[in-house]
Amino acid sequence: MRARGAVAAALMGLAAASAQALDRLDISVAGGSEDLQEAVEAASQVRTLKAEGQTDPQDLLAAARADYARILAAMYAKGHYSVDIRIRIDGREAAAIPVLEPPQAISVIQIAVDPGAPFRFGVARVRPLAPGTELPKEFRAGAVAESGAVGSAVDAAILAWREDGHAKAFVASEDVLADHAARRLDADITLSPGPRLRFGHLEITGEERMRERRIRKIAGLPEGETFSESELRMAETRLRRTGIFASVALTEDEQITAPDLLGVTATVVEQKPRRYSFGVEVASLDGVSLSASWLHRNLLGGGERLGVKADATNIGSGESGIDYGLEVTLDRPATLTPDTTAGLVLGFSHEDEIDYALDSVTFGLKFSHIFSETLTAHAGLTYDYLDGRDPGGDFTFRNLSLPFGVTWDKRDVANNPTKGFYLDATAKPFAGFGTTGSGLRATVDGRAFRSLGEPGKVVMAARVQAGAVLGSDLLETPRGDLFFSGGGGTVRGQPYRSLGIAVTRGLGPEFLIGGKYFLAGSLELRAKVSDKIGVVGFVDWGSIGLDGFTGGSADSHAGAGLGLRYDTGLGPIRLDVAAPISGTTGDGVQIYVGLGQSF
Repeated sequence: MRARGAVAAALMGLAAASAQALDRLDISVAGGSEDLQEAVEAASQVRTLKAEGQTDPQDLLAAARADYARILAAMYAKGHYSVDIRIRIDGREAAAIPVLEPPQAISVIQIAVDPGAPFRFGVARVRPLAPGTELPKEFRAGAVAESGAVGSAVDAAILAWREDGHAKAFVASEDVLADHAARRLDADITLSPGPRLRFGHLEITGEERMRERRIRKIAGLPEGETFSESELRMAETRLRRTGIFASVALTEDEQITAPDLLGVTATVVEQKPRRYSFGVEVASLDGVSLSASWLHRNLLGGGERLGVKADATNIGSGESGIDYGLEVTLDRPATLTPDTTAGLVLGFSHEDEIDYALDSVTFGLKFSHIFSETLTAHAGLTYDYLDGRDPGGDFTFRNLSLPFGVTWDKRDVANNPTKGFYLDATAKPFAGFGTTGSGLRATVDGRAFRSLGEPGKVVMAARVQAGAVLGSDLLETPRGDLFFSGGGGTVRGQPYRSLGIAVTRGLGPEFLIGGKYFLAGSLELRAKVSDKIGVVGFVDWGSIGLDGFTGGSADSHAGAGLGLRYDTGLGPIRLDVAAPISGTTGDGVQIYVGLGQSF
């Protein structure tokens, strides 16, 4: 009897759940506008609950009653101000159903919206305006009177006044009138710029290990100079990009300090001082690549960053031995200027390639300067020592170099771009000692991205790489400065570093080293098939030359393949399968696995 009672209770529970289910939700917008239909659907909380499977009658009723205001706001945002909204729950208007007396079950909800004709701006005016103010093009007489256009125009006007030093600019009066008969909206906004102010004292709160003096130095707020919105936000950015702080907020004082100074308070929250990271990439022929790093964000209390990086590559490769390296860096932000970082670097690496093995030590001083969020430059002074052996015998290279370069990054997202471009150019004059030559090494890496149709759905990506060594003979050039082609960073489908220059030294046998000239190109078509999954088709080409990019001394190869991407939020997991399509350096299929797009 107890078992029968339990079954009966379960069946009754299922019946009750079925009775509560929302069988149908109908959303209709008069006029057939797809844009307005999407706006109503996006605004409807009822639609969200149904999509999530939440069909409790009390929740549905509350959502339906809230949808009147949500849908009305969505229509105002599209310039429709004579809106009629009907929301019926099983034939009853939702607004007429008492909140405390919800129905026991809801079967059908119907949302019907008549947006009416769009209104247009008659008067569209904000005054006075700071010199050079540009209002949104949507805010003009004759344009559809979207409610957001008024707010955007006011924001732009106040921002321009703040950029001109008037930090206390505000809306003095606003006269917004809707003429329903004429389908017209008049917006006449008057601003009060207030006095022109200068930056006052920067107060620091929330710091624990970081010294106040260094925080002010890094922020670079120009105390005593004319107030500027962009200078204020740049000071925030400088503090954030140190990586020391979990949050940074700069706020202005409510009161002005006589005669015209406006104090600023920086509220900071420091992160944990240490950070660890690990990485792995797999290629079928090149083997496994491992990397690890350790970082202390604030070594001496002044924002100094001590970093240790280690890597090992070609683990399990059938073509060469294991390469490994260790690098220690010490960087100090706000050295010379708030946007300049100085650093020391000490590195050791071991390369065990098919035709040679070498150990190298690097020590250097480096500077990097940030001109803007998209443009940076770097320069340094470095001493390199290389000692190795190839089939021709032992070799040693020693040189002093002055590397410098610029990076211009206009990508929308660094690890998965859908538009924009990236350009990195470097030049390194070097002076050799002993048997080491002197000359110049230069490289360029350019990438471009463009969405075809809907943004991010289908992306065309292109990359061009080039490099050259000038002034130094091939065998007198440090091996690390020469160029190879093949592998995941250049030509997929071809073995890693398989294309170079065949040479002999003395009476020894022929062996392979890098070339003095390098040119490579890649083209990818990336398509998303769902929110998480994407597919890629690609072709890569590379060339290595002795005396030039082309001609009899240059040789080339190419590869092509297909790839799969799975978006993790931190960047897509990459799986590429490629094979050679030209050249004599490899055959068969190769597989590459990593995190982030290939470029």
